[in-house]
Amino acid sequence: MHTDRNQRRLLAKRNAKQPSALRRVPQEEWPALPPPGLTEVWRSQAFLVQVFAEPDGYQRMSICRTAHNGSTWVDQVTWDELMRLKRECGRGDLDAVEVFPADRDIVNVANMRHLFFPPESLTFKWSASR
Repeated sequence: MHTDRNQRRLLAKRNAKQPSALRRVPQEEWPALPPPGLTEVWRSQAFLVQVFAEPDGYQRMSICRTAHNGSTWVDQVTWDELMRLKRECGRGDLDAVEVFPADRDIVNVANMRHLFFPPESLTFKWSASR
């Protein structure tokens, strides 16, 4: 998706009207045909977060920035930002993993990050108690 200067200015104005922390977007404000499995949408000035129901009790949180540079959505979501967004969506007490798939399974169509929440606590994580 390519955008011109006017579209980016309009987007920046719309982003500025959003809160600095994520707020849950009511379902009546979602697109008419949401993607399959979409259960929650969250929005702030800088981020759009979508939560999806996945097989076997997993949830997937898809995260992208709301700024566009003309040819693509702005990238570079840091670990600290991912942790903050996870907390702002009410999942601070849950484990999440980010998957780096095998080459044959790569789908890279947008600057998005995906956190997967397993139905049970992870057994292989580092923790403060170790």
